[in-house]
Amino acid sequence: MDHDISLITTIAAAFGFALVLGFVAERLKVPALVGYLVAGIAIGPATPGFVADIHTASQLSEIGVMLLMFGVGLHFSLDDLLAVRRIALPGAVVQMGLATVLGMGVAWWWGWGLGAALVFGLSLSCASTVVLLKALEARGVLDTMNGRIAVGWLVVEDLATVVILVLLPPLAGTLGAPADSAVGAADPLWKTIGKTLLEVTAFIALMLIAGRRVLPWLLWQVARTGSRELFTLSVIAAAIGIAYGAAQLFSVSFALGAFFAGMMMRESEFSHRAAEESLPLRDAFSVLFFVAVGMLFDPAVVVDHPLQVLAVVLIIIVGKSLAAMALVLAFRYPLNTALTVAASLAQIGEFSFILAGLGLSLGLLPQTGMSLVLAGALISIALNPLVFATVKPIREWTLKHSEFARRLERREDPYAELPTTTARQYLEGQVVLVGYGRVGRRIAQALSARGIPFVVAEQNREQVEQLRSEGVAAVAGDASEPAVLIQAHIANAAMLVIATPDPVNVRPMVATARALNPAIEIVLRTHSEDDSRLLRNEGIGTIFYGEEELAKGMTGHVLERFIPHAGA
Repeated sequence: MDHDISLITTIAAAFGFALVLGFVAERLKVPALVGYLVAGIAIGPATPGFVADIHTASQLSEIGVMLLMFGVGLHFSLDDLLAVRRIALPGAVVQMGLATVLGMGVAWWWGWGLGAALVFGLSLSCASTVVLLKALEARGVLDTMNGRIAVGWLVVEDLATVVILVLLPPLAGTLGAPADSAVGAADPLWKTIGKTLLEVTAFIALMLIAGRRVLPWLLWQVARTGSRELFTLSVIAAAIGIAYGAAQLFSVSFALGAFFAGMMMRESEFSHRAAEESLPLRDAFSVLFFVAVGMLFDPAVVVDHPLQVLAVVLIIIVGKSLAAMALVLAFRYPLNTALTVAASLAQIGEFSFILAGLGLSLGLLPQTGMSLVLAGALISIALNPLVFATVKPIREWTLKHSEFARRLERREDPYAELPTTTARQYLEGQVVLVGYGRVGRRIAQALSARGIPFVVAEQNREQVEQLRSEGVAAVAGDASEPAVLIQAHIANAAMLVIATPDPVNVRPMVATARALNPAIEIVLRTHSEDDSRLLRNEGIGTIFYGEEELAKGMTGHVLERFIPHAGA
């Protein structure tokens, strides 16, 4: 009996080649995702030998995008999104506009028409959320302020791209598409725009009003059964089901639907368990995403159009990065934040393929344009880890050799220093609290309740503005910069409490504090057992490792209940 096993064949080939080539990449000190991309090329139609089912691989990778965005939503609250709206909203819109203009410029230079140039420019303007999340997670900065800004920026880009995807068909005729391909041209433009905004607004409202109540309740009911497989099933069903429903009913992308589902489920006390249960599937299907990207790539385009490929890569990696960096600096964020956001956007991915594919089907974009977009995606994704690796050396070199960069770091910012009217109790013997996230906020509340003076050092300027309006002493900036801790009067402080989970910047903070105040007590947190062990060996201060502290608290409670009865 003959069986159609294209799905099994595709999964087996994708995972098998990805495992081998990913392992080889790691041994060569190259990120594993480069191996996954090469695996996709190896089993794709552009190379000889076995060819996997590209349509099946594409759908499997879409599931990976859903699960990954759902996981991000579980860690990214609505408050986090609103906290970065002032930079993410205008920044994403302006950066997409600049990148689109760059893409249109080179397309016109090549002799393309208006429609082809516009679709091509838009395809180069939107970065891949999957690649961004992998990069931030690998560096442990997803939960930092820099990570939240980058993720919020990408969420705004995704929302804008959804609107573009809906508006492109009715505009196709105006942009030069053949009459028979201008789908939906019969509807007036104002009606299409209004319908799109109404659908997106309705979906977001439904998730905020009903989703944040229904999903936590559902998770609680399933958890009460005590069945682990039912709990895992409920998490996966919610992620994929809501993503699919959002796409079908509200014309929202799968990725955005899953992201908002995760954000709403975060209201549940089981959100951390939900994230852990879905992690293996997220990792497995994200590998399929990179393999699917590789399968779409035709290496011949690099040989046939080398200068055009180079131009595309320069727009993605250099043009978009410089635009993003300038925008972040214009909002008075530190150079480190600007470089991190710039590196985050120096690639394109899933939405670029969708936009280019739609342009191709409408007769706007030539096949060469689609090939160039795919080439730019694969090359930029492969180079993105290297771009991230250059953030620190570029920042150090720039500050060392550029007086302008140093002036940017020292420029006047009303929230970068404490007001002259700050009471003396906050300037001597105070606690300097770095970070005002979930942990920092609880520490601050406990200090306030006991009348202990403290100064908050936080990168989010909007958060600092809010704290000051509430009468809390706070300064804006990256506490790994000496100037920020100096403004918090670290020299006269009694204690430095680092409540951020960023292990990269801990040592600069500690070095500054010890140089200015050798007797200061330092307390910090970490999510990693390896980081905890390393920091303790270095004698940096008192380390609180999450799982260890939870175990101590539970053990203490048990012993308190049973030890008094031991002598009975």
